[in-house]
Amino acid sequence: MKIEKLIDHTLLKPQSTEEQVKKICDEAKKYNFASVCVNPYYTSFVSKELKGTDVKTCVVIGFPLGANTKEVKAFEAKQSIENGAKEVDMVINIGALKDKKYDVVKEDIKAVVDAAKGNAHVKVIIETCLLTDEEKVKACEISKEVGADFVKTSTGFSTGGAKKEDVALMRKTVGENMGVKASGGIHSYEETMEMVEAGATRIGASAGIKIIEGSKENK
Repeated sequence: MKIEKLIDHTLLKPQSTEEQVKKICDEAKKYNFASVCVNPYYTSFVSKELKGTDVKTCVVIGFPLGANTKEVKAFEAKQSIENGAKEVDMVINIGALKDKKYDVVKEDIKAVVDAAKGNAHVKVIIETCLLTDEEKVKACEISKEVGADFVKTSTGFSTGGAKKEDVALMRKTVGENMGVKASGGIHSYEETMEMVEAGATRIGASAGIKIIEGSKENK
């Protein structure tokens, strides 16, 4: 397992500048991370910066609240893919899930899956810190049913981040063949390996370099 290929090198702060985004692209190329994960505004810029490498452009959709309409999320995904995104990380409609409006949640995720079909992988952010275990399971089941590629723990912008217990529950729910991404609050090699052991196949982190350096120390 190449640990660098587990990491989505992430910069999602609203005050992020082009210079800062270029820096994480340069770092991603140097360390050969899985992707660079940014807000949609930077999609074209990142895609150009990463051209000729196997580091993917990853873009967040409906971020960070998930409260946009499905049509807006689908358009945002489609436009991001046209601008070079190979992965899109969408936030579900959390309120609809809590209201048990499962058809709404299903249509919400499906709209993005359909917009991305054949052109980008879809990761579904369920925002575990706001959900009961029952709701986490339901969100994962719906994501799998409509053909998403990953379920993802967190935006990193709410009340908490990834927990190994949530990763394990998500892995148990989706089975062996679907991706599980742990993100939010992962700062070290040790925390990364905890998530991987719990079932994560991708890690979203702004501390990617620190994680890699930690992995070298642990060899």
